[in-house]
This record gives sequence, structure tokens and C-alpha cells, in this order.
Amino acid sequence: MGLLSSLFERWRAPAAASDPRLLPEGQFAGPMPWVIAIMISLTVVAAASGLALRNAAETASADLEGGVTVQIVTAAPSERVRQAAAVLAVLHKAPEVAEARQVAQEELNTLVEPWLGTRPGDDVEALPIPALIDVRLKGAATPDRVAHLRALVVPAASAARVDAQAGWLAPVFSAIGTLQWLAGGLIALLALATMAAVLLASRNALGNHRETIEIVHMLGGTDRQIARVFQRSMAFDAAAGGLAGLLLGVVTIAALSRQFAGLGSGMVAGAVLHWQDWLVIAAIPLAGVALAVLTARMTVLAALRRML
Repeated sequence: MGLLSSLFERWRAPAAASDPRLLPEGQFAGPMPWVIAIMISLTVVAAASGLALRNAAETASADLEGGVTVQIVTAAPSERVRQAAAVLAVLHKAPEVAEARQVAQEELNTLVEPWLGTRPGDDVEALPIPALIDVRLKGAATPDRVAHLRALVVPAASAARVDAQAGWLAPVFSAIGTLQWLAGGLIALLALATMAAVLLASRNALGNHRETIEIVHMLGGTDRQIARVFQRSMAFDAAAGGLAGLLLGVVTIAALSRQFAGLGSGMVAGAVLHWQDWLVIAAIPLAGVALAVLTARMTVLAALRRML
């Protein structure tokens, strides 16, 4: 075993350029660290996007869970005012209502201004803009509760329309769920691509040093000892590539966060990463190293069994 160890050390010594080595020792001498860095950076961005979308959906869902909107849709301004007052009187008496307030005309003008292109001096109040009443229930705005609230409001105001606020964003939540599944699928594909790259690199190294490995076998070397050489080299390359990929991914996330923060959208503001999410992101390079080492070990052991 001492002769085998000395022979392994001689083969892996970087001093003599002519010595055959199973895998290159330089961390960035070959393509493998760069391939892993690219895979890890893409995985980090995909994972961060999925986590941010999940947080945005949870924040929006929590904000709108007990929200209901009552619209008074009529073209007559005086009738809008009368029916809005009647609806507020009914809502304040309803036991399931925690809060009800009419949205001020100034807020409505601000909301519609970007869409109507109004300018200072325009008579916005002359437009048939529905009166809006923001309602907060004591519990979730379930279909049964919304239907009961509609049954209370409509007799007092025939032009009233009652809708759960979460229903408006149902298509958005569906799209967010689809994007999360796409992010998960992309992470799975990147993991498979990393495994394929490690498998090809390991097979290529085995083919280049087949004669050397056969000599080691004749000297009494075991498959596990030879596989350990590949594992160690692959662990170094994967660790270097994982660290570089993590840094590149974090820089990309910071740049994207700055761009989306400039939108000023309330839902985008909820798409933030919490400390638990950063722990998941930090664990991605570690998972990448483990995956690369395990793939290299299984590939080498399977190939060595066929060589015997």
C-alpha cells in the first residue's frame, strides 16, 4: 500500500509537466470549473426568481384576503352619491364587516389620470367614474360571504356591484404559479446538465489514463482508491466553479432587483427575498459540489467495473 501511495503521489505531482495525471490540478485550467460556474449562476437566478415570485404572491394574497370592493356603476353623479351613502349605511351595520370606506374622488382621479390622459383643469368629475367603496371583512372573502354581502347591498343600491379583490388578481396568481413551475423545471434541467457534463469529463479522463489505471489495478489498487482521486479533483473544480457562480448569480439578482424596484408597483414591492431565501440560495453551490462529486464517483466506479 505504501508503494501504491507513492505511485499516486508521483502521478499527481505538478512539478514534472510530462507526468500523466488523472485530472488537471489547476482550478481554472480546464473547462469544468467554468461549466459548473455557469450552471450554478443560472440556478441561483432561477431559484431567486421562484422564491421572489412566491413571496410576492403570498404578500398580495394576504393583503387581499379579506378585501371586497363595492362599485356604484351609474352615470348620474347625484345617484352615485345617494347609492354610495346607502351602501355605506348597510355595510356599517353588517356584523361581518370590519371596515368600510368610500374612496375619495381625488384618489379616483389619480388612478384614472394615467389612462385618460387628463390635464390640470379638466373636469374629471363629469366622467361616469363608478363610486368605489373599500370593504374589509373580519375573515376571508369567501364566495359565500361575498354573496351574502351582495344580497345586503343590492336592495339598497341597484347599481352596486360587489366583488372580492382577490378575484381580480386570480389570473395573476395563476401566471405566477406557472412561472414558479417553470423555474423549478429550469433548476432540474440545469442539475441534469451539470451531471451530464461531469459524466462526460470523468469518462474522458478515464479514457485518457486507461493504461495507468490498469497498472494501478495490477499493483493492488482498488476501485474506491482510484475513484477517490477523481472525487478530490472534481470537488476542487466544483467548489471553485460554485463560488464563482454564486457571486455571479448574486450580482445578477442585485441588478434585477434594482431594475424592478424602479417600477414602483405595489405587487413588485412584495417580491423580495427574506433571510430564509438567502440561506436556500447559499446552499445551491454546496448542493452543486455534492452532485458533481457523487456523479464523478458513480461514473468512475461503473467504468472501472467494466474495465476489469
